[in-house]
Amino acid sequence: MLTTPIYDITVIGGGPVGMFAAFYAGLHSAKVLLLESLAELGGQPGNLYPAKILYDIGGYPHISGQKLVEQLETQVAHFNPTIQTATNVQTITKTDTGFTLATTNGTYQSKSVIIATGGGAFTPRKLAVDYDPVLDDQLVNYFVRDLNTFKDLDVAIAGGGDSAIDWALAIAPIAKSVHLIHRRNQFRGLESSVEQLKASSVVLHTPYLIDQVEADGDRGNIHLKEVRGDNTEVLNVDKLLVNYGFMSENKQLRTWGLDLEHNQIKVDSQMRTNIEGIYAIGDAVTYPGKLKLIASGFGEAPIAVNVDLQALYPDRRQPTHSTQLFH
Repeated sequence: MLTTPIYDITVIGGGPVGMFAAFYAGLHSAKVLLLESLAELGGQPGNLYPAKILYDIGGYPHISGQKLVEQLETQVAHFNPTIQTATNVQTITKTDTGFTLATTNGTYQSKSVIIATGGGAFTPRKLAVDYDPVLDDQLVNYFVRDLNTFKDLDVAIAGGGDSAIDWALAIAPIAKSVHLIHRRNQFRGLESSVEQLKASSVVLHTPYLIDQVEADGDRGNIHLKEVRGDNTEVLNVDKLLVNYGFMSENKQLRTWGLDLEHNQIKVDSQMRTNIEGIYAIGDAVTYPGKLKLIASGFGEAPIAVNVDLQALYPDRRQPTHSTQLFH
């Protein structure tokens, strides 16, 4: 007779933070289930901007989203957790032994849960102008999977945050020309990146908004209008990369009985939610001083795992880290 396995920890969310949590739980010999709603692990770095260069990951001067995900996949596989992709968690029900998780891919039993869903389902913020939708993925692009897509082309980038600046700096060495369009004279990126941008070959168009996008043979005309002014410009380019950020939706959190603040899970300093046995980490959570960085999530994962396993197995000694020397 087959018995349903009971996992020590179920991690919901297969982005970088969820993957690291699953690995760290494996360090403590926990029986782990990792659930991911998308068809592949990796979250936003793996599925939205795999070619984007990340600069705030400890131990890496710089690393692409794709390479980071590959490293995490190798790391998490070391302890062979059960991984289910293309699996949406619908309900989480408290039981005498922990929780029952009903999903689109079956029902699972777990003694505890760590939520690492990030911003949830994500869609790009679209251009606020009407244009022929046939231009999407041809002239107008919202995702970059391969930088070589822009090799030897004239490229316009819309946006003024870290991602837009990073794209401009990454594409400039291989493109024929790069134009960065922002509605303000000041950029919202890291100071070091902004300094590098101003010293680069990227042509800045500020303060301008995109007023019209139209096809011009195999290329396109991007009409710009000055903010609070009458000046206009027209850029004739091969590609327009729009980077206005992403809209996220974590609507399932509302059905799980969790205390939320602005659609984020409220946790304490030990990553505990209002439901005993459920923890949350990464961009899905909020607490005083919270920073939405992958690096922050990597720090929150060990906290949640250690507190969780101490609650599950109070008689076990849980070393805080693999390099601990003094007791």
